[in-house]
Amino acid sequence: MTKNFGLASALIILALATGCATGGNGVVPPPPAIDVEITPSTINSGSIYPTQSVTLTATVSNATTTAVTWSLSGPGTLTPVTPPTTPASAVYVAPATSGSTATVQAALTAQPTVTGSEGLTIVDITTEVAPLTPNIGTGLTQQFTAAAAPDDAPQSLTWTCTANGVPCANFVQDPNISGLATYKAQDNCSGSCIQISAASTIDPSGCSANPKFCTLAKATLVASRVSGTYAFQFSGYDSSNHATAAVGTFTAAANGTISSGVEEELTSSGWAQHNITGGSYTPVAAASPNSNNAGTLKLTGASPSQFQVVLDSEGDIEMIESDGNGSGSGIAQISAGSGAFKGAQTYAFGFTGVDANGDRVGYVGVIPMDGNGNISGGQIDVNDNGNSKNTVCSAPPCAVTGTYAPNGSGWQISLTAPIAMTFDFYIASGSTNKITPLTFYAISKNPGSNPAVSGSMVLQDSSQTYNIAAFVGDSVSALTGVNGANSNVALTFGATDGSGDFAGQFDQNNAGTILSAVQFPPASGTNNYTYSAPNGATNGRYIFNMLGNPSASTVVPPIPFVLYASGQNRGFLLDQSSSAVMTGTMNPQINAQGKAPGFLTSTELPGVFAAATTNSGTPSVDPIAANLVTTLLTPSGSAETFNVSGVEYPGSQTIAGTYNLDGVFGSGAGTIALTAPAPPSPQAYAIYSVGTSGCTGTAKNPNPVCAILSFYMIDEDAKNSDKNPSIIFAQQ
Repeated sequence: MTKNFGLASALIILALATGCATGGNGVVPPPPAIDVEITPSTINSGSIYPTQSVTLTATVSNATTTAVTWSLSGPGTLTPVTPPTTPASAVYVAPATSGSTATVQAALTAQPTVTGSEGLTIVDITTEVAPLTPNIGTGLTQQFTAAAAPDDAPQSLTWTCTANGVPCANFVQDPNISGLATYKAQDNCSGSCIQISAASTIDPSGCSANPKFCTLAKATLVASRVSGTYAFQFSGYDSSNHATAAVGTFTAAANGTISSGVEEELTSSGWAQHNITGGSYTPVAAASPNSNNAGTLKLTGASPSQFQVVLDSEGDIEMIESDGNGSGSGIAQISAGSGAFKGAQTYAFGFTGVDANGDRVGYVGVIPMDGNGNISGGQIDVNDNGNSKNTVCSAPPCAVTGTYAPNGSGWQISLTAPIAMTFDFYIASGSTNKITPLTFYAISKNPGSNPAVSGSMVLQDSSQTYNIAAFVGDSVSALTGVNGANSNVALTFGATDGSGDFAGQFDQNNAGTILSAVQFPPASGTNNYTYSAPNGATNGRYIFNMLGNPSASTVVPPIPFVLYASGQNRGFLLDQSSSAVMTGTMNPQINAQGKAPGFLTSTELPGVFAAATTNSGTPSVDPIAANLVTTLLTPSGSAETFNVSGVEYPGSQTIAGTYNLDGVFGSGAGTIALTAPAPPSPQAYAIYSVGTSGCTGTAKNPNPVCAILSFYMIDEDAKNSDKNPSIIFAQQ
């Protein structure tokens, strides 16, 4: 009896402890619930445009019946889908005006106290026009693009163009692409007298002289887009495949005639200086829709002496050699003058060239200038054909000391350490603003005893703390190197977390071997994708582990790169010791508010771009320049499709194709597939957007106006495999 009573008591206690009232399974079921959400989920409930129709679904859980009763609080209409779907759904249509909110609710029909809801905010459709403030040559034609936001808004637009308040004489909206228009400068007005806007066709208010939700492009009519004093740099190869480089300055009159200048050139024969005694800028034929953005530049007395060029909205000149004496590419920018170059300033630099044997070499470092002509406390790393310990720097990083002083039209640096070296530099663009830092173009003067190199120096942001914790955000890196006689290029989108971890994706074309959208770090195993500031360095020197291939069957570890930072997520990169000698830049990815980290939307990507090859890794690279036009075709949630058109030089070849935006990172990474020019021209490119800058926004127009967008491209055409790819840079 005692034994049986004990067992019964134990069973009763166990039953009470496990909840016998649940039916014996020992688990208390969760209460019924309803989840209401927009389908597809890529539609932003906080940005519903007027008259937009969206479908909402009500997913019922933990209930034997799923029927719901729909209700709406706020403006608009709500219509349940009949016959009922599973899960239940309803269609909401927003009102014709913005500035209100609504709430859609679903209640369980069998148990009305069980509800779920989704809040909706109705916003006005805003539009963005690019380019925003272009200079347009008299009689020339400028292309404009426009896009509507939110991203899912119809891309159906109505354009307006006025000259001093009256309709423009020659302005045409493209009959096939609503977001594309062309303006020919045939109006009798001067200065910033042209105003161009685009409004959504479903926006009842449209645009006015003081638009509330439309950006207004303000164009200035000029005699020539090339006018003023420019600094330029160029690198390439002569007709014998020997490396060449040049930097200098020239001055152009208001009509594009070049009056004077000076050039310093490096060839296999050594260093030489040439006076530029004349020249001109001539646009392409006025009948071309990109006549305002492309032309030829002649520099009499210089070598090279003639270039095919394209101009971005800022007036920067991207150029490729077209005189038949060699090949290469470069850039010319309006000189900022010496006004901002004063006081104590530190510059990060990146130089590339060849040693006495013609092998590839790269320099990166920092040069502190004290404002009194002295240099001390600098550092340099050098990779000479795969050797990080070499005749320039035997124990990296090496200390840099010396002096600097004016030298004719430019300046001269005379280093005493790590060895005696002399460089000349010319002041290019920028200011002391950390978003657009002062930039110099530099060249070495003693290539007989040292490598022949040239490159850029960029003012370091003195407000930035250069340690691991402060170096955080998104960036895009563009790298060029060699693989034997062929070239090796790569683009990386990466995010630093302030703790030493580096994550993102990269694309690479290494002498025809293509890696596409490789994500790092690996999903499992050791994370070798890190960054560090060795020995607690605070001068901007970092080590980044990049590239490799974490997804390969046999994992290829990343390569260590030295980065000397000019600002947060910005600087010059050099692989430490591989024979590829990969050099390049890291650039912050700026978002629509002009701050990092960046996140791009499809409305920021349409525009007119000047594009050209950057530094070539080998003489077999065929440099190109192009006027590219991108227009939004089909928004589809996280992946948008853009039309790509334009003209490519040499040969004035028509460009046609599409650009598919990869929304995984919101980074602008994606692919371009071309149908023209015809093969063997590359038909597929990887594209990485650097982001937007020069942005403004107001309380009435929360979608900012972004004046400048830039991106990089590399050839990834596996079918027409190119063993000598290059980096192409494009900017609005």
